[in-house]
Amino acid sequence: MYAVETTHSVTRADAWAVSNAHCQAHYRIVAEAEPDLLCRVLNYFALQCLTPRQVMVNREGDLLNLDIVMDGLSWHRAQVIGEKIRNLISVCTLDMWSADSVGPQAVVAVAQ
Repeated sequence: MYAVETTHSVTRADAWAVSNAHCQAHYRIVAEAEPDLLCRVLNYFALQCLTPRQVMVNREGDLLNLDIVMDGLSWHRAQVIGEKIRNLISVCTLDMWSADSVGPQAVVAVAQ
């Protein structure tokens, strides 16, 4: 195995919101600790040819806490991906905010 270095950042245009500027989206997810959950969550980004800037996962008992930072996508696309993640059966809560906001008090999607 070897690392592949890229010299440029590829950003994909948002066909539904072409004029929207790209942002950095933060996702905070609490979900049941299922063995395949991390793969299912990250697959929503992979399907859009997106690679997260940062992924942090902690298991606390029967729950997983995921923090994902993603840049290079419009806020609209970030919300669409957030809604898809929120709809996963084992996701308990999902908070998301943009880097422009102060933090998770700017909640866009919350699952209960």
